[in-house]
Amino acid sequence: MNANDLFAAAPDLMKKWTATSLAIASSLEPALIRLVEIRASQINGCANCINMHTADARAKGETEQRIYLLSAWHGAPCYTERERAALGWTDALTRLCEGHDLKSAREALQAQFTREEQVKLTLMVNVINGWNRIAVGFGMFIDPAEAKTAQAAAA
Repeated sequence: MNANDLFAAAPDLMKKWTATSLAIASSLEPALIRLVEIRASQINGCANCINMHTADARAKGETEQRIYLLSAWHGAPCYTERERAALGWTDALTRLCEGHDLKSAREALQAQFTREEQVKLTLMVNVINGWNRIAVGFGMFIDPAEAKTAQAAAA
């Protein structure tokens, strides 16, 4: 199944899902959102989303070093405290069933993000986990240019 098949199967819902995803993704700083998208996709093993979001990150100026080190962000000195809090929250929410320490992730989140931003980031983690499940579940691998076309059609 590809993106066009998804939109053909459930056009109204896919348009709303995409519009909601884009609105949430634009609610915080773009570089932070891209890191969250890539990190959740790594955890979920979503090759489609890793491919798409790393290409987008590179196109928007993210460094190769920061992209490559995301899988080991805990030990990499190239992320800000705010980014670390977001990545910790992403890890904790994406791996809920593994019993991650939500308390320390929440404390770091609260130290770096306003209450409104905490909600926005939590929604973003949910969005990328949803897209990962759609892509992995349907065995999708979409060229990033095709994904942008599908997003534009949904807007």
